[in-house]
Amino acid sequence: MKTRAAQVAVLMGSDSDWEVMAAAAKRLQEFGIAHDVQVMSAHRTPARVMKYASGARQRGVAVFIVGAGGAAHLAGVVAAHTTLPVIGVPLSATDLNGLDALLATVQMPAGVPVATVAIGKPGAENAAILAAQILALHDPALSRKLEQFKQDMARRVEEKNAQLRKRIR
Repeated sequence: MKTRAAQVAVLMGSDSDWEVMAAAAKRLQEFGIAHDVQVMSAHRTPARVMKYASGARQRGVAVFIVGAGGAAHLAGVVAAHTTLPVIGVPLSATDLNGLDALLATVQMPAGVPVATVAIGKPGAENAAILAAQILALHDPALSRKLEQFKQDMARRVEEKNAQLRKRIR
């Protein structure tokens, strides 16, 4: 059975990052977006990162979601080897609780953009939503799924508000 080509590549520097990056994969799956999950390191497997990033478009990848902690070079190295959008997810891997990764990810030099989201699981989930929004520019069905997602979020907030108001009366 042939599977669809991955539209989104979810990369991380270590398998220990999966606990956080799984939130991105889960959200992509919920939107029905085919994705590929890989562990690779900007420092320990630089040739593999270069090959994977530079050949991604030919494999059908349209967006990268890249998580890394500490110096967080992975997203920047990926961005250096592709013209596809790269979304960086800073991860908490040191005593600085992800602040180092946030600053490293957001401070790319001019010409090597990496869109940067929040540290940790909220960032991983938002990265998947942002990737879906990018893909939805040319996919009306995905656009409708995103619209429904936003409506469902708003409905849940209204339900929680109604429940709270009942409790405090």
